[in-house]
Amino acid sequence: MATISEIVVLLVALLHGYFLMLEMFLWDKPAGRKAFGMSKEQAAATKVLAANQGLYNGFIAVGLLWGLIRGAAGYEFKVFFLLCVVVAGVYGAVTASRKILYVQALPGLLGLLLVLSPS
Repeated sequence: MATISEIVVLLVALLHGYFLMLEMFLWDKPAGRKAFGMSKEQAAATKVLAANQGLYNGFIAVGLLWGLIRGAAGYEFKVFFLLCVVVAGVYGAVTASRKILYVQALPGLLGLLLVLSPS
């Protein structure tokens, strides 16, 4: 079970690394606009806010990776950052798009449950 837990945590970290790329570097490019369903004008008007959001997603990814690197000593890091993922995902689903519940919160919750489950 520990291996599955580590794999899921790694996937959540990689997912948040992908969010960082979309929000910081691709926001106003075709891939970013398509991912978020925005026009060029909308993307241009919100580019700075998206970059800030992307940076926070990067912090989540690094925190999860740090927890993985530390092994057993990284347990608290994984729990904390996965809780952040779930809370942010639920908030995003309520305030922005229900899709965020499935793309962000659900993988984070799965990772959290696996990390918390006794090995």
